[in-house]
Amino acid sequence: MVSLSIIADLKARKIFNSRGEETVEVEVKTLGGFGCAAAPSGKSRGKYEVVPFPEGGVSEAIRRIEEYVKPKLLGLDADNQELIDKTLHEVDGTENFSFIGGNTAYAISLAVAEASASTHRQPLFVNLSRVKEAFLPIPLGNVLGGGKHSGKGAPDIQEFLVLPFGCKSFFEAYTANVKIHSRLGKVLEEKVSGFTGGKGDEGAWAPPLTNEKALEFVLRVVEEISNEMGVKIGVGLDVAASSLWNPKLNRYEYVGEEKRRDKGEQLEYILDLIRRFKLVYVEDPFHEDDFESFAELTKKAKGCLVCGDDLFVTSKEKLSFGIKVKAANSLIVKPNQVGTVTDTYETVKLAKNSGYTPVISHRSGETPNTHIAHLAVAFGCPIIKTGVVGGERIAKLNELIRIEEASKGRIPLVKLKL
Repeated sequence: MVSLSIIADLKARKIFNSRGEETVEVEVKTLGGFGCAAAPSGKSRGKYEVVPFPEGGVSEAIRRIEEYVKPKLLGLDADNQELIDKTLHEVDGTENFSFIGGNTAYAISLAVAEASASTHRQPLFVNLSRVKEAFLPIPLGNVLGGGKHSGKGAPDIQEFLVLPFGCKSFFEAYTANVKIHSRLGKVLEEKVSGFTGGKGDEGAWAPPLTNEKALEFVLRVVEEISNEMGVKIGVGLDVAASSLWNPKLNRYEYVGEEKRRDKGEQLEYILDLIRRFKLVYVEDPFHEDDFESFAELTKKAKGCLVCGDDLFVTSKEKLSFGIKVKAANSLIVKPNQVGTVTDTYETVKLAKNSGYTPVISHRSGETPNTHIAHLAVAFGCPIIKTGVVGGERIAKLNELIRIEEASKGRIPLVKLKL
């Protein structure tokens, strides 16, 4: 008897992400199911990420799917995710997916996973589950932004984040983030001259403020909402320091504030922010090659997640080195940084086995796909970073609300100790 999970057809098309940029969407049909996935795109990409698309862009990626990928995948079993992803690597033939593109591989890999789940009439998180006991992640929300995600006049630091780690349910945690975002917007309109309600790529407010003044406003609102709801909420930052680093002068350049900091001064600056603003999370506080400073901060910053994004780019090899030198204690997980579901899980598994906290994450240029919500539950990632507002952000968060409701209490919110 022929398996219903055999891949019968594959089709790719060009669509647009939340920034209006072209990207690829892939449909996969099995004999008994259907899957569809599209690739997001980051604006501040780490230099060690896989290549998003081949030369020629999305159009060339689609041509290569049709000519090279489709003939190799037709007839394979969608239930065998490892074989699918191995085949994608073999077809590509490069170390960084430069032939078919990492975004191409991501869309195909996830579309196949969804087709397999559809064939078995299962939710994607059940079909891809790699954990003994499932839990829901805590939403890490971007409420105020600067850097490459916002316009001129906004803070140099890229993201000011909130993490409701003391809630009873995912719905309550997401409600806290929504309330903070809403209250913060009103406070900024009242207190900040020249602020007109502008937002960045991820829906975070983008006011004309210094980094520290922005932190003061965020902490004030977080404490208000925390007291009103009776839950613990922490403040975090994504410094995106690689975009501030001037390699020729060996210093970080905060252009908006006209300040320059060498490696040592950057370390002391971040430590001071952690202490003064009670930060529970700091992402990319140093540039993507500075494992030494990451290790030093991790040793000194107690009770704070020190998270690497550009440092690790979801790479098992980069993470292995970080573990060896004790750089960071957390990492961002962006599947399209490595290309496939299998590669992503291998990195998550290594992180969890080594005591690192994996934070599954959106990209600034997103699609309405909900896949990372399912991957967070399937792989046991304690935190999901996917904005607070905007349809492409809310899609993931609302999907987790649905998963929580459907589980009828069997899938609880993770307990995170900070």
